[in-house]
Amino acid sequence: MYMKELIREIVTALVDNPEQVHITEIVGEKTAVIELRVAQTDFGKVIGKKGRTAQSIRTILSAASAKQERRCILEILE
Repeated sequence: MYMKELIREIVTALVDNPEQVHITEIVGEKTAVIELRVAQTDFGKVIGKKGRTAQSIRTILSAASAKQERRCILEILE
């Protein structure tokens, strides 16, 4: 649950429509998949130029999940 809230804090600070941020977490034994949906107008802000913003979010998520000895995967859905 902690990873889901971490992503929510980061993404809501980036987008213009924070009420349209939807995050779903699918938890496995050692891996969690976090699905992120944002408004169509905010999609580019989450991805960033050449995917740099998305990669930065994934790096933060990876570092935080390593402390919990888990693996988290972020999928940004349209």
